Amino acid sequence: MGERKVVLVDPGGRIGADLLALELPRWRFQVVDSLAAAQKALSQAMPQIGLIVFDRKRPLPTDELEALLARHDTEWLALFEEGFEAAARLPSRLLRSFHDFHSSPFDRDRLEVMLGHAWGKLQLLHQNGPPVAIEASYGMVGQSAPMRQLYRKIAKIVAVDAPVLIGGESGSGKELVARAIHRYSGRADGPFIAMNCGGISPSLIHSELFGYERGAFTGASQRKVGNIEAASCGVLFLDEIGDLPLEMQSSLLRVLQDRTITRVGGTERVQVDVRVIAATHVDLVRAVAEGRFREDLLYRLNVVGLKLPALRERVEDIPLLAQQMFEECRSKGSPVRGFSSAAMSALMAHSWPGNVRELRNRIHHALVMSDHRLLTPEDLGLAEAASAEPPTLEALRASVERELIETSLKKCRNNVSATARQLGVSRVTLYRMIDRLKIVL
Repeated sequence: MGERKVVLVDPGGRIGADLLALELPRWRFQVVDSLAAAQKALSQAMPQIGLIVFDRKRPLPTDELEALLARHDTEWLALFEEGFEAAARLPSRLLRSFHDFHSSPFDRDRLEVMLGHAWGKLQLLHQNGPPVAIEASYGMVGQSAPMRQLYRKIAKIVAVDAPVLIGGESGSGKELVARAIHRYSGRADGPFIAMNCGGISPSLIHSELFGYERGAFTGASQRKVGNIEAASCGVLFLDEIGDLPLEMQSSLLRVLQDRTITRVGGTERVQVDVRVIAATHVDLVRAVAEGRFREDLLYRLNVVGLKLPALRERVEDIPLLAQQMFEECRSKGSPVRGFSSAAMSALMAHSWPGNVRELRNRIHHALVMSDHRLLTPEDLGLAEAASAEPPTLEALRASVERELIETSLKKCRNNVSATARQLGVSRVTLYRMIDRLKIVL
């Protein structure tokens, strides 16, 4: 296995010598002291790996950094000299450009695994031709394996015009995904009408969906267009579809079959051209078995199905999500500048029963109430989680490593030698990782 080149951007000039002293086999480091020098070094060959050292005393120009990170022929790793709290000072759009992160004191085995993973990813991106950008994230935040799989599915869904059923726990972002499908589909110029089926009285839900004619009932002084008709040429998003009354399920099924509606109190059949995206946090298959949901409607809605991962299933996305929410919720003039390392550990240790919605709520509350420069676990209401052992960073790393190894093993049909070459590690190292992570071959 030949040498792999790594360009190390070390403005302070202190880290390069430390890394060279680690004597990592198969890796050749080219140390530069500026972003401009890194651009020049990286233009000489590809694919390559870039490591950027972040030193508080020597901040890097944001515009130059953004231009450098935009290179699609390079995988980027970040090294923080003063712990992970330094990441809070970087904009989330820049954090999303890094494949992995490490902080001092630097661990030889951890660095070798990081480099191997980045190299393996480069090989996957380059194996079928010229370098290509990582798949679009459709306005969402996250580069974990579950989220990348979700983006790939969305890319297929936006190309067709079939109904979609989105499953996932409360707060996991089902409406966000529905809006992304609308925004990137052929119906982007049409309306997006959202309706919570569980938030409307059963006596009103029919008129909300189908509308009504003037005089249809007491108080109907003029015609009202229902949500189905209002969404024509666009998307109707029905949240908590499992709460839709059975009699309304029959009516919705007829709309999906006939593409027509009749307003309450009317006789005219109105043609509608609408894509229905439904969402639920309940098991609709069980609801069918229990007689609470129509099986034929489930089949009609579930032409394309999506299952959103819970936040606890993509822990590695929490730093990116937290930083984006911090920037969105932080008011002008706030004294808070970021997250302490203890706060970030607490965020990654929490089980998140309320998912992304709970994460945003905790961060927003902490920003309003905190008097600290860096948010603490207590500010986030997660003091107990902060003291939990072991540190969640190890669990996060294990999760990332397990996912990458299992994916590579599947691609290589469980050939350990081929998988090791793809990941950029030796067979012995890979066997050791397989044993440590309890991966079944």
